[in-house]
Amino acid sequence: MYKQLMALRQLSRRTFTSSASRQFENTVKEKQKLFQEDNGMPIHLKGGVKDVVLYRTTMTLTVFGAGYVMYELFSAAMPKKPQ
Repeated sequence: MYKQLMALRQLSRRTFTSSASRQFENTVKEKQKLFQEDNGMPIHLKGGVKDVVLYRTTMTLTVFGAGYVMYELFSAAMPKKPQ
């Protein structure tokens, strides 16, 4: 049990100390420049292709969802006649 505890302790120490040496490039300035350009695009589409796809998917699901809700409300409001 003691060996397992010591191994876990060493593993956690190694993980935390080695993760600090990995550094990422700071891209905040480039992103700020991209989003502050006055190119006539809405801010929610300036992120690139992923933003456009996400926006169009969201709008499509919203329109179809609203249509389906209207259909279901109409169906509930007009019950079927017994034959």
